[in-house]
Amino acid sequence: MASAMRSSLSRSIEDYLKAILELQSEGTPAQTSAIADSLAVAPPSVSGMLKRLSEAGFIEYEPYKGVVLTAVGRRAALKIVRRHRILESYLMSKLGYDWDTVHDEAERLEHAVSDQLIERMAMALGHPRYDPHGAPIPTTAGDIERPDHVSLTDIPVGRIAELRMVGDKDPERLRYLATLGLKPGATFEVLSRQPFHGPVAIRVAGPMPRDQIVGYELAETLWCSMVEEEVG
Repeated sequence: MASAMRSSLSRSIEDYLKAILELQSEGTPAQTSAIADSLAVAPPSVSGMLKRLSEAGFIEYEPYKGVVLTAVGRRAALKIVRRHRILESYLMSKLGYDWDTVHDEAERLEHAVSDQLIERMAMALGHPRYDPHGAPIPTTAGDIERPDHVSLTDIPVGRIAELRMVGDKDPERLRYLATLGLKPGATFEVLSRQPFHGPVAIRVAGPMPRDQIVGYELAETLWCSMVEEEVG
């Protein structure tokens, strides 16, 4: 059973592996309830699939203790993530998709494309390191960069920062960020921060710098690196 699952993974298995990779990225095991929420499936169904994945050698799983990918499972999950992020990059760069639509399209395509096609896309793109939302693209060897970013909520007032990465799963939020001029690569200065999880005021650099107000919950999802350059 294990060898058969490894040679040809179903869409469901790929989705589980990718979800577990994302949920355990904080260094803690992925919980069954979180996996169920992420995939919008019933917890009993999750338990059954986790048993199968454990038997196939993709995960280490003990009921009530959470799930951790094995080395084999992690390589398989990163391969899926590479497909997804290369597809997002290709759809935007070569086919004119907007950054708020590529995630769902890549979700549909990632299970159908061949490894050869993905590598041809990567070559056509010049082997990008990041996807359109700033997320690192795993290498063919199964390595992935560990970004040393900080949330906008943690950047001190008066400091200048560059937006490096945002989540890609909420099209409405991505459209809103675009109206603020906040896409990966944008540079801004933190002007003020209101207490008690209040909004953050920033000045976005450009030919005509713009002052923007970013709510705390949104600011938490904007991953940045601090820089020393002048804005304006």
